[in-house]
Amino acid sequence: MNKSPISDQQLMQLIEATLFVAGKPVSIEFLKNTVLDEFNVSLKRIKHNLSELQLHYSSRGICLVEVASGFRFQSNPSLAPWLNKIWPEKAPRYSRALLETLSLIAYRQPITRGEIEQVRGVAVSSQIMKQLQDREWIQIVGHKEVPGRPALYATTKLFLDYFSLTGLDNLPELPQLQQSKIDQLLRDPSVSELSE
Repeated sequence: MNKSPISDQQLMQLIEATLFVAGKPVSIEFLKNTVLDEFNVSLKRIKHNLSELQLHYSSRGICLVEVASGFRFQSNPSLAPWLNKIWPEKAPRYSRALLETLSLIAYRQPITRGEIEQVRGVAVSSQIMKQLQDREWIQIVGHKEVPGRPALYATTKLFLDYFSLTGLDNLPELPQLQQSKIDQLLRDPSVSELSE
């Protein structure tokens, strides 16, 4: 089937409208295979138009950002103090234990619950693991080949999307001292599941 040509203006409008109405991040492949499937347009041209849209919105109230699942519009972060007045209820506050657990999973994945407990020095509550899984920020990606076969946890694309990251390489670097301490704790042979 012959594909129709599309002008740059029409292409820009279709991409912009799709991102606006989608309600979730949109990948380049999704764009090409859905709204643009009847047009003769290359991935390179779609990427170029996305870059142009990012530039166009860079100084506006909303901006086009790339996250792990694709591209989405979101409010300019500098406007948050005023936009927060729209929602009277506060965003959920997460406990230190939940944030430490999530951080360890993000930086050391795949990781077992026992390894998280070894680094934190306390037991990880089942409620924390359930909350992280319910939010779809973490998932079980396998089982460690040691006695008991503990579950291995890793972050999801939804985690990356929520924190506006395109990949784990966008996480801020851990200070060297913390990195060394975590490495030392994870090498501790006193954790039975770590010994092969």
